Formats: sequence, structure tokens, C-alpha cells
Amino acid sequence: MTNQTLFKKRQILQAYLDLLRIHFAIAWPLLFCSGTVLAFAAYGGFSWSYLIIVGLIGLFGFEAGMVLNDYVDRSYDRRDVENRMTRYWRLFGTRPIAEGLIHAHHALFLFTVLTLAALVLTFTLPYPHSLFVALIMGYSYAAEFFYQVKKRSQILPVAQLVGRTDLALFPVAGYLAVGMPDMTALLFFFFFYPFALAHLAVNDIADLKNDLARGMKTVPVLYGKRGAVIWTGVCTGIHGIMAIFFAGILNFTGQVAVFSGFMFLIAANIIIVREKTPDAGMKALPLFHIAMLVYAAGILLAFFI
Repeated sequence: MTNQTLFKKRQILQAYLDLLRIHFAIAWPLLFCSGTVLAFAAYGGFSWSYLIIVGLIGLFGFEAGMVLNDYVDRSYDRRDVENRMTRYWRLFGTRPIAEGLIHAHHALFLFTVLTLAALVLTFTLPYPHSLFVALIMGYSYAAEFFYQVKKRSQILPVAQLVGRTDLALFPVAGYLAVGMPDMTALLFFFFFYPFALAHLAVNDIADLKNDLARGMKTVPVLYGKRGAVIWTGVCTGIHGIMAIFFAGILNFTGQVAVFSGFMFLIAANIIIVREKTPDAGMKALPLFHIAMLVYAAGILLAFFI
């Protein structure tokens, strides 16, 4: 095998890893399973094998959503004028479909494989939990597609308000893999939904130049940087209020995790309030991701100790 062939194979492998945002992969099963352990705490029946299956559903399902995101936006991603967000989200700094490293048909095939893998595992769950998870999965892909298309042409942030319900429902689906629709599931959704909206706004603040070049009607494009900062602050504030109610159903360790995670969000908001620039968005975005990991890991830890 020649050096050129080896280089080509490595380039293709790196492209697929970027398509999957591989360095974020651990976050998705953690977040999904945080809902699952809350349900185990309420309904009992814990088993490691069940938790592993649920974690794989979360991993495959979310990764499929990542591929769908790039597939739907493939032509618009070619308009990017800077690549720092690409390098943040993708380990090797490529947009594989837009750059022609992965053919669109191959990406669609990968989306199908990942979705089917998640569905096969989902239908190993007992009824009606399998149905709950499958319905949320189908809705989430539809919401992601709607978001990607709608944000190209809108005068109000409908795409954001509808589209981010998919992320908010993700840990709820993990909960419903064991539990039933109840107040805990509802509180988890209302706790996480404003977080998802604030996170998206910060992401869009950081990616403002590219969104202008693509013609995307994101919150910073619609309302300006100041408006996006206000949007982020209001959503974070609502998230903080809902955190009080959500923490009420957690034990002490879980409450500490929610409080600690929210402190990272306060720090992120301070950064963007002070600077109101894409650079500030880039500084704040990792703090949102750390907060999400603290929430998920803390809820998991609270179950096991």
C-alpha cells in the first residue's frame, strides 16, 4: 500500500470522525442516561445491561442527528468564510460533505444505518417505553430538518423555538426508556429547553460571520448582537428558575450538580454581556458544554452514590 493510498484512507477516516463530531460523542449517552437513571430512581428495576442499551440508543440516535444536520445544510456550508467553529465542533476541522470528502449519498446512508441501529435497540425495550423513545426519535429528526430549512428564511425565530425542542427532549427520551410520562419528565423538559435555546444563541453569536455569509436568519442576524445577548440572558434566567423546580426532585448530589452547572452559565453570560462579539461567543460556548456535562454527570453520580 502506497503512502498516497494510506493518506487517502486516513483523510476519509478523519472526515467521517468530523461528520460524527467524535470528540463530543461521550456527551450524548451521558445526557441520555441522566434521564434514564432518574427513571430508575423513581420506578426501580435498574440493570447495567439495560443502561448500556439505552446509552447506545442515545449515542447512535444523536450521531444520526449530527449527520442529518450536515446533510441538509451541505450546500450552505460551502459559503463559510471562517473555520473556527468548524474546528471547535470537528476534531480535524473539516466539513466533510460540503468539502467533497464524503459524498452526500454516503452520508445519507450513514444516517440511515445509525438511525436503524438506534431503532433496533429501541425496540428491544419493553412496550410502551420502546414506543415513547421511537416517537421522540422520529419527532427529533423532523424538528432538526425543520430547523435547518426554516432558519434560511424567517422573520421570527420559529426555527429556533421549534428546532431546539429536539435537544430538550433528548434526556426526556432517556427517562421514558424506563419511566412513564409524569411530572419528572415534564420538569426535565422545561429545565433543559431554555438551556438549549440559550446554547444555540451563543453558538450563533460565535458563528455570526458564517451565518451572514450563508444567509441564515439566526437570532444574532435577526436581532443583532445585542439582541442575541438579551435572548441568551433571558433564556438563561428562565433556565435558572426552572432549575429550582427541577432540583426539588433531585437528591443533594444532584442539586449540587445543578447549582454548579448553572454557575458556568452565569460566567458564560458575563463574558458575552461584556464583549457582545463573536469572540465572546467562542469563549462562552465551552462553558455551556461544561455545564451540560456537569448536569448529566451529576445526575448519574447522584444515582450511584
